[in-house]
Amino acid sequence: MTSTPTPPGLARFNALDEHAALAALHEACASTTWARRLLAGRPYVTADALYAASDAATAELTATDLDEAMAGHPPIGRPRPGDPASAREQSGMTGAPDALKAEMLELNLAYQEKFGHVFLICATGRTGEQMRDAVRERLGNAPEREREIVRTELGKINRIRLARLADVEGD
Repeated sequence: MTSTPTPPGLARFNALDEHAALAALHEACASTTWARRLLAGRPYVTADALYAASDAATAELTATDLDEAMAGHPPIGRPRPGDPASAREQSGMTGAPDALKAEMLELNLAYQEKFGHVFLICATGRTGEQMRDAVRERLGNAPEREREIVRTELGKINRIRLARLADVEGD
């Protein structure tokens, strides 16, 4: 039985001092609780072990922790300047027509007014129209239902960002 070598990026992450590792995790997810849980689980031998730890930590986030995590995400269609992760993830809005961008802004505002936080969706690979349709649909959700969808979407985003950290992604 042979063991799979630890991906180079994951080995680098495992070797970081606590402060640098916490900073790297905080770039993936703004929840301090989530980052500290993953930090405590080091070293990770495989990316799957890292993802499993992320999934478990995401599942246990409190409402306050989720709020902290969402605060780290810009609205769809308005990635933060100098933030390559959000720009890459939201690339489906980059070439969208101005009318779609304006509609998305209105929908983001309506969503934030109803739920009290940014519309969070795993935007990677989605078109502007798909994101617009998702926010339209989710505006009809009850707050409790929407909170669980947000948790699921956050988990997907965290996995994509952790794959980048561990150098195991395809892009």
